[in-house]
Amino acid sequence: MSHSPAATDSAPPPRRSATVAWCLYDWANSAYPTVIATFVFAAYFTRGIAGDEVAGTTAWGNAMGVSGLLIAVLAPILGAVADQTGRRKPWLGGLTLACIAGSALLWYAAPDESWMLYALVLVALSNAAFELGTAFYNAMLPEVSRPERMGRISGWAWGLGYAGGLVCLVVALKVFVQADPPPFGLDPEQAEPVRATVLLVAVWYALFAWPLFVFVPDRPRAATASTGQIVRKALGELRGTLRALTAWGPVARFLVARMVYTDGLNTLFAFGGIYAAGSFGMSFAEIIVFGIAMNVTAGLGAVLFAWADDKLGAKRTIVIGLIGMIVFGAAILIVRDVALFWPLALAMGLFFGPVQAASRSMMARLAPPEVRTEMFGLYAVTGKITAFAGPLAVGWATALADSQRVGMATILVFLVAGLWLLRSVPEDARDPAVEAAARGR
Repeated sequence: MSHSPAATDSAPPPRRSATVAWCLYDWANSAYPTVIATFVFAAYFTRGIAGDEVAGTTAWGNAMGVSGLLIAVLAPILGAVADQTGRRKPWLGGLTLACIAGSALLWYAAPDESWMLYALVLVALSNAAFELGTAFYNAMLPEVSRPERMGRISGWAWGLGYAGGLVCLVVALKVFVQADPPPFGLDPEQAEPVRATVLLVAVWYALFAWPLFVFVPDRPRAATASTGQIVRKALGELRGTLRALTAWGPVARFLVARMVYTDGLNTLFAFGGIYAAGSFGMSFAEIIVFGIAMNVTAGLGAVLFAWADDKLGAKRTIVIGLIGMIVFGAAILIVRDVALFWPLALAMGLFFGPVQAASRSMMARLAPPEVRTEMFGLYAVTGKITAFAGPLAVGWATALADSQRVGMATILVFLVAGLWLLRSVPEDARDPAVEAAARGR
């Protein structure tokens, strides 16, 4: 199989403006998961639109499951098509606009059960657009960074993303949710101050995302065939990639290891507040403060460990991060005093960001250039395809042992298993077998 020169890494050094603009996109898009998918709109849906928190939580979970299925099906396909055409920015631009539009349209979801389906469809589609967009965004990392600086650029961007999400959340709370009286004549009876936060996300996302499309160069168009021919060829390439994964040992092993430890990470985020409330009696206000503090430490960790990624290697950074989370996580399960819980939890939070940022840079280093977007499509899938496993394990273990601490201990199993699977993955240099497989798909 042959590839055009556009698919290689032979490109001039990236301009600083391109690097800054690429990092700024992380600041821009983090508003969506923070405000809509996690804190504000998710809570509004379960309490305001659905009426019944149990039914609302179930419906929200089902919508996210459908969204995850869309991501699993479309991410590798779109990545393969993008690798065939050579360009990534048109795909990222379209998905960014889809997420922004879906976010803005949530404004019309009034506090009434008749709006449930409308809200769920928009959330599922906008979330899928957000996640699919990250595959194209992540695949651009090697174009905005020299190889020896890839780790710190990924870490800085990840830290900036945490900061952007939190700043947007604070603005949403202070300017809209908690404002008395509400601005712009918004009607609290119709939950308009809360609903207005989705418009803030849409404006925020558009405002800070546009520099990427102006300053980050794209690969030249590599395909001259018709759209139908491109799609058919891309699907064939994708089938070849999936068959070749057994030969691409380092990539396949890394994807499996990341799938396992990411389940642990995501479950820890999802259940951290629940554990703090149940085992340490924290109030709702304290949990919000706790969530903000954890995000701050995760962002700081991503920035501080960015240098370690380039100096020690992405794999060693991930290993250090996982070990730190395992050690502090085990200590948190043992302590009973909330005064000890806080410093241990915040210390553990320092390792969240480095694991996530170094995972992205490691994928960029392992993936052959000619199939990099496709590989990041599979990377996106492995982050979602087994997302049910961690929460299910926590729920079952908690019920069987009648202990929240025992349930949370299952998260450590995912982290330890991911760490063990990572042991046979090379540091960051591509294995010759990967290159051979890429040429012979």
